[in-house]
Amino acid sequence: MSGKTVTRAQLAEAVYQEVGLSRNESADLVESLLDEIADELIEGESVKISSFGSFQVRSKGGRVGRNPKTGEEVPIQPRRVLVFRPSHVLKDRINAAFGRRQEG
Repeated sequence: MSGKTVTRAQLAEAVYQEVGLSRNESADLVESLLDEIADELIEGESVKISSFGSFQVRSKGGRVGRNPKTGEEVPIQPRRVLVFRPSHVLKDRINAAFGRRQEG
């Protein structure tokens, strides 16, 4: 694994290369898409992207945790967490690409 992270700028550049919008329009499109996804999640809605996966916000209740260093009990407050579930199509693509890398 290379440990490389894909940035917003790289996504915008990919849109620019593939779609042919200007660089500014491509960056605006990526920002609008990410903002729309975030807004829906904030509202508590699920976001499903066909052949990619779904994002969902779940509520986790409060509980008592333990500091691993000291063993001291620490209260963990209730919170909302973001969960991503990849589609079977995405999983298959990842595993197919992984298999090609193992062979080469």
